[in-house]
Amino acid sequence: MNVEPGTSIDKRKETYVATVELTNTNFQDTVQKNGTVLVDFWASWCPPCRMFAPVYEAASEKHDDLVFGSVNTEEQQELAAGFGISSIPTLMVFRDNILIYQQAGALPEKSLETLIGKVRELDMDKVRAEVAKQEAHA
Repeated sequence: MNVEPGTSIDKRKETYVATVELTNTNFQDTVQKNGTVLVDFWASWCPPCRMFAPVYEAASEKHDDLVFGSVNTEEQQELAAGFGISSIPTLMVFRDNILIYQQAGALPEKSLETLIGKVRELDMDKVRAEVAKQEAHA
């Protein structure tokens, strides 16, 4: 794993797991320097966020080649607003610095594992070609 901006402890959980705490300062750097980055937008007062936390933790332990980041929306309001986060938890997945998935709601473990598998299988040359095509029409 290639996490340079530093890791911190995600305090949502009773058992602590190292995740990258993402802020305005390190978000872009983390996404640009790591192949696949999952980002959980959450808040301490959010029951679905607390339900999703152990699922996210388990995935981070199982897939140590991926970066699992978290954005505390209470502390990082500007970052959350910049991505238009209106419901939490919201999960985003970046691969090769391209946002390839964004969805609000707590995923069950099996769904998160399926998503991770699909992210790994993506043909990024096709994704980049599609992004270039969309940008040309914009």
